[in-house]
Amino acid sequence: MDAGQGLSTSEVQSIREALAAGRKPRVVFTAAAGQIAGQVGQVIELTDPEVSDEFVVVRFGRDELPFSPADLAVAPKGVTRRVVEPKPEPEPEPAAVAAPEFVLDTPRVPAQRQEEPKVEQTEKPPARRAVKAVKPKGPAGLTVTLAYADGEWTVAAQQGSKALAKPYVVKPAEALKMVALVDVPGVQEAVEQILGTERAEAEQQAEKLRAELAEIEARLAELREAR
Repeated sequence: MDAGQGLSTSEVQSIREALAAGRKPRVVFTAAAGQIAGQVGQVIELTDPEVSDEFVVVRFGRDELPFSPADLAVAPKGVTRRVVEPKPEPEPEPAAVAAPEFVLDTPRVPAQRQEEPKVEQTEKPPARRAVKAVKPKGPAGLTVTLAYADGEWTVAAQQGSKALAKPYVVKPAEALKMVALVDVPGVQEAVEQILGTERAEAEQQAEKLRAELAEIEARLAELREAR
């Protein structure tokens, strides 16, 4: 089978007429087609040669590919379509069976113990608690009370819950001096008002006593004259 020459113009025209008649002419691939040279295919269509030089569409196996007339030649009569059979893949060679070792002569190597990765745990230092500054405890508060009740002035002293001095009576003049140390006009005026009231009551009582004393002295004088 001479597959060295391509299709001539008359052969292309014959193929066109055969396609028009419903036949599919057989062609053989030339050396210009490359690796498929010598294989047989069927022309199924002719496209426009002015658009592309590869205008001969050939069915080859499951493919339908365009070729140029130089890649094809008219297949001789009696030539059947050859199918390229895939080459059988070489069977894998059986793995060589290793000869059994003589256990007594081969020392057993203990399997290495796979150590688990150590995870280092970093302990966080305990959080420091805020330490409040402890103020030194000072002495308990001291309270001095000046009071007036039932015509008497009394002074008492207490430190914390402990009584330092029980209420004791002081003179009005001393009470006035104590109040004078406190620069509070309202308090001082209240003390002076109390003292003024007491003074007035004392003078009235003194006048009454002097009158009673005068009556007693007059009575005594009468009794002396009656001897």
